[in-house]
Amino acid sequence: MIRILAADPLAEEGLNKIKAMPGVEVDEKPGQNEDQLAALVGNYDGMIIRSGVKITAKVLANPGKLRVIARAGVGVDNVDLAAATKAGILVMNTPDANTLSTAEQTMALMLAMSRHVPAADAHVRAKEWKRNRFVGVQLAGKTLGIIGLGRVGRAVAQRALAFDMRVVAYDPFYSGQSTLDGQVTLCGSRDDVFAQADYITLHTKLSDDTKQMINRDSIAKMKSGVRIINSSRGGVINEADLAQALITGKVAGAAVDVYSTEPPAPDNPLLTAPNIVLTPHLGASTEEAQLAVTLDAVDALLDYLVNDKIRWAVNVAGLPAELTETDKAYLDLARRIGAILSHVGTGIIESVQVTTHGEKTAPLLGTLQKQILADMLNPHFTARLNVINVDAFAKERGIQVERTSDLSASAVTDSVTVRVKTRETTHEVNGQIFLDGQPRIMSIDGYSMNLVPEGEMLLIFNNDEPGVIGLVGTIFGNQKINIADMMLSRRKGTALMVLKLDAPMSPAALRALESSKPQIIRVLPVTLPAIGS
Repeated sequence: MIRILAADPLAEEGLNKIKAMPGVEVDEKPGQNEDQLAALVGNYDGMIIRSGVKITAKVLANPGKLRVIARAGVGVDNVDLAAATKAGILVMNTPDANTLSTAEQTMALMLAMSRHVPAADAHVRAKEWKRNRFVGVQLAGKTLGIIGLGRVGRAVAQRALAFDMRVVAYDPFYSGQSTLDGQVTLCGSRDDVFAQADYITLHTKLSDDTKQMINRDSIAKMKSGVRIINSSRGGVINEADLAQALITGKVAGAAVDVYSTEPPAPDNPLLTAPNIVLTPHLGASTEEAQLAVTLDAVDALLDYLVNDKIRWAVNVAGLPAELTETDKAYLDLARRIGAILSHVGTGIIESVQVTTHGEKTAPLLGTLQKQILADMLNPHFTARLNVINVDAFAKERGIQVERTSDLSASAVTDSVTVRVKTRETTHEVNGQIFLDGQPRIMSIDGYSMNLVPEGEMLLIFNNDEPGVIGLVGTIFGNQKINIADMMLSRRKGTALMVLKLDAPMSPAALRALESSKPQIIRVLPVTLPAIGS
């Protein structure tokens, strides 16, 4: 049974979707504090959250069977991504669902600020009618500067263009002179935007580069009378510096939906600053967005837990959004190669090199490398390693990871080669997927073969001399062990014998083989799942 924890209130339609899935159950437990969550999370396979709960390192210190956290919304500031990654927990968000609602909230803030709507509303309710206090400015003809041209930034640009605004933007991941069919001018830096804009709206994630990017120094580079809107992340603004600029009039107005701490502290200077419109993080607070983010998060969570599909991953890069049947076959091959190397490649690992040969495998290179590394290292460590955390784990231990793609191979010979260097020696395994869709190991440490890697196997490295096969047969006969299949590969005076067995090797049989030196050099039992399992 797959168990899911709903740690924040969710739309009923989303909860019903989980409840309708066979083999899945959901517990609704919003409002838990840090200690309560830390005691709970290990009992669940997945967790779905909104912005209310904080998933800290303490919460994830003992993750138990927790594999995935789905955030119903875009921002994951309330999740300690480093702790989640270290624990091998996938974090996903829903980047599309609240795009339009957040863009519309940005426009609403811009209009409310420009026309003094909140103050004018309070004025009329106070039974006053001094209209000259509320002379505003129109948007048409003004220059809007957008910092961040992601989904929301682009949606805001489209709406601002409809208001006859001139739009300039900066996004470090955009190149060229313009975008949106030439209607939005791209600037080379944030300072270029600051120098031109009458209005500045922020649509970036919070990072070391964007933290408090609106501050005393950047405000000094802006036009006098500029107006600033923030519906992205509170931490991108130095709130004290913005409040001071509103007091001096350098900034004519501001509209803020997000804060450095939420709710804002009582001493937050924005609460008493003039000419500012404040709303309580309403960007995604529409009926449509609330439902959409929940349904998207539920779909992503179930896809991962039930179908092993990853989408909208926040804390892992390089994973394809969709896997073809061929992709899945190569990932299965990667797991089997990794498991074989976990036995063959003993010793202190210095480097791991993964090479794909051919066009089919090239797009999967990053994923294959992570999968191989995880399955190779997992048996030797107590940490739970997977494609999410294995690269960071390897880096911590000084293991150099390299990956290369050889596109010169023909489509017929698409394959994967893994070379592991330890302090003592180097090991190498090559594998392919045949036309029947099944994995084959084509070589181990230079010994050529055509091996379907599954079930109970025994790898015997031995001197290539008469009598060795008979010796092994005698030991197996004495131990009542049946050999289901056998292949032999020879090179440079030594050989590799691969035996498929009907049952696992007994300790007594292993001792008998290992004591048969010098003919027997090394004996390695390997257990792999059945093909298709």
